[in-house]
Amino acid sequence: MFSFKSEPIMPTFALVDCNNFYASCERVFEPRLVGRPIVVLSNNDGCVVARSKEAKLLGIAMGVPLFHVREIIKKHGVVVRSSNYALYGDMSERVMNILSAAAPGHEIYSIDEIFLDIERLPVPDLGEWCRQLRQRVQQWTGIPVSIGVGQTKTLSKVANKLAKATSDDDGVFIFTPEVAENCLHETEVGDVWGIGRRWSKMLNSRDIITALDLRNLQDGWVRQRMGIIGLRTVHELRGISCHDLETVTPDKQTTCCSRTFARASSDRDQVQSAVLSYAERAVEKIRYAGQVCRVVQVFIRTDRYDTDIAPYSISALEALMTPTADSRAVVAAALRVFDRIWKGGVPYRKAGVLLLELSSSQDVMPSLFDDRINGSDQLMKAIDKMNSRFGRGSIGLGLSPKSAKWRMRQEHLSPRYTTRWADIPHAQIE
Repeated sequence: MFSFKSEPIMPTFALVDCNNFYASCERVFEPRLVGRPIVVLSNNDGCVVARSKEAKLLGIAMGVPLFHVREIIKKHGVVVRSSNYALYGDMSERVMNILSAAAPGHEIYSIDEIFLDIERLPVPDLGEWCRQLRQRVQQWTGIPVSIGVGQTKTLSKVANKLAKATSDDDGVFIFTPEVAENCLHETEVGDVWGIGRRWSKMLNSRDIITALDLRNLQDGWVRQRMGIIGLRTVHELRGISCHDLETVTPDKQTTCCSRTFARASSDRDQVQSAVLSYAERAVEKIRYAGQVCRVVQVFIRTDRYDTDIAPYSISALEALMTPTADSRAVVAAALRVFDRIWKGGVPYRKAGVLLLELSSSQDVMPSLFDDRINGSDQLMKAIDKMNSRFGRGSIGLGLSPKSAKWRMRQEHLSPRYTTRWADIPHAQIE
């Protein structure tokens, strides 16, 4: 190892991250929840997938099954919520619209994170600009955010983690040459963006414990053991930008819609209705992205964690004659595949539909034996428009009853305040 002296680090990227996003969304319309511990559950209310700061301090771990922490929840009055993806998605869009308008370029990294290009931002005081941006998001949406600034995307990630450790009144950290050594020394190597569990274990076994240790490694050693991806991470820690903003989202090659059932079922009609519902939802996704699919795959399987039954999983696929985004064609193909793979007497717990070989709808070349349905595009546009206006599921193929037993268990679901007319909060004036 050797001590690496980098060039002066000047801010280029800002990473804005929503604090405890799911819990914060729940608090926006229920101010009484502010300061109270909150946990948000996965599909079917099975495991904890999000926690407020207060819940983390109680020792509730990410991914823990709900029944493991019932005593903590009861003792400390923890608020439990089912995942409200309609609310979270809409609130995310509102936050991202504000943030993306504040900088010359941006990359939405996840539902609660966005990179901003601030290299040429004409502001006299970057710290004050970040604080004002943070205040604007809080005032306009009610969502608190933290902002980390650095010369590279990796350093802005480090800075964002440090910003979360500051007081709630600030929530901004700017990575500068004066603080670089101390900041990287205080950051565990496993917390560096791009360093997964396997690399972290390998590095720790060689006494490479902190991000500073990683930054100071020789290029040849890193290239030999971690490849070009690891070397880029090291260069980013030195202030050499290797990852530009991805302003254009690459087209997906596959789309999947799958769910774990509320309870295991060996009822053919129930499992089939689930598969057809997932097929309908998956094809809606690719239409939204302007794509079509060539192959439809279906899988069904038992509960992998149930040791009382023999594990069973099966899948199959069917190629369509012509790529399509017509719900009728895709659902019909899914039904044919399901008929081939169904095995009675098995308690299935999960099913899913994958759409493969996706391509742009503009690139479809009709074949001599084109099996596309006349008027398909117009009908699908009409269906999507109705669902957009009146809510998903308002109109469809009618293959899956709303009361189907396989549908998700959501016993703690909050109202969809921003996407459903009936759930809009009411103000009472006395």
